[in-house]
Amino acid sequence: VQLQASGGGLVQPGGSLRLSCAASGNIFAINTMGWYRQAPGKQRELVGTITKGGSTNYADSVKGRFTISRDNAKNSLYLQMNSLKPEDTAVYYCNANGRRFGAPFDSWGQGTQVTVSS
Repeated sequence: VQLQASGGGLVQPGGSLRLSCAASGNIFAINTMGWYRQAPGKQRELVGTITKGGSTNYADSVKGRFTISRDNAKNSLYLQMNSLKPEDTAVYYCNANGRRFGAPFDSWGQGTQVTVSS
């Protein structure tokens, strides 16, 4: 299963960006999808996750500013980021787990750069 993330870029503090992630391949069902990020010199950290039923979980650092959503019909994941701060600068990765026809999968996208700077 392949994940393709897009939507990153350069934005000023206080601005907004929307990331997208599309899953493709031999997919039977996708369970939990999520966004993670990795800043230079730091470990990858959780941004938030969303279950197939739509239940969400967010890191404290992004609560109230970021919103995760998904379109199950399109096997797609989104991250709406508002009120961006310089500390949100990182490479953002999408993740999905579920089942292919015959085996489970846990896949990562290639990452998309988000830079928050004036």
